Amino acid sequence: MTDLATPTYATMRRAVSEAAPGVTKFNPLSRIIAHDDFNSGLHGWVQLSGNYDAAGNLDTMEPQMSDFRPPQISSCNFYDVGTHGAVSGTYAMKLATRPVKGHTATAIRRLTMPVRGKVQLEAYFTYKSEARALDPKNAPPKEWDGNYHPSEDLFGAFTLGSDMDDGTRYHVVARYMNTTMDNVPDRRWYAPTVVEPTGKERFDGKVNYSKLDDFTAPNPDDWKPFSEPQDLCYNEVPTKINWHYLRWQFDTETRTNVELQVNDITYDTTHVDVPLYTEKYRSLNGLLNFYFSVRTHADVRNFLYIDSALISIDW
Repeated sequence: MTDLATPTYATMRRAVSEAAPGVTKFNPLSRIIAHDDFNSGLHGWVQLSGNYDAAGNLDTMEPQMSDFRPPQISSCNFYDVGTHGAVSGTYAMKLATRPVKGHTATAIRRLTMPVRGKVQLEAYFTYKSEARALDPKNAPPKEWDGNYHPSEDLFGAFTLGSDMDDGTRYHVVARYMNTTMDNVPDRRWYAPTVVEPTGKERFDGKVNYSKLDDFTAPNPDDWKPFSEPQDLCYNEVPTKINWHYLRWQFDTETRTNVELQVNDITYDTTHVDVPLYTEKYRSLNGLLNFYFSVRTHADVRNFLYIDSALISIDW
């Protein structure tokens, strides 16, 4: 009788490569629960919308969530090069803001957690501001010098977020702040120090925000950097796409951050606090949601593209 030895990691990787070649560009935990290749659709990534009343009146939705734009399938078309395409194949998921300072676009993936433990989100992404001639009111102070393009400082921020509830609700969030709201380069990773405002808190009269307020943490003082500046590859003009690798891990058993990897830099985020809600949210037991968002800090459309995403768990 043949002795069936425990498969080695290399053997398992080879088997996965043969069964699903697109997975090998990731570094997942032991169990994959979602591999979203946007060449075949949005795979359950949808617009994040706020809550509204039992009569279905959308006017009762939280103002800061009332005009989020939905994700789209995009072949990354540009006026000068035509169809750019994604890392693998033609299509990526695109998030696009309106050309209004403070506007946000989102995409959320809704799951639940059967067990508590380590969770990891991986993706390939790129970001751009709109390719267009700049009028004086939107132009940043720098001018084109044959290499640097002013549109780089017209991109605001993009955010990785989660929404979880194991009896206590909390969010794990990381934001790349490309610029301040005044279009001054920042390039650091931030996390909020407060919980995200909810529809229940608004209904109870505890919060009141406007349409263009930051839905994750409206007060800029409630965001704290956890990294030194990290320059990403913008590549000179808004129509040149270079894809970046992202790996983000947290632990739902301890409700803590673990680490964030962006290209060749890995941040230990175990010291980054995760704010907890003090109130209970009765209908959210086992919630395990992930979202991407992009926010413009100028009257110029901002874009975040996700080539593919993989969610894995160590349970």
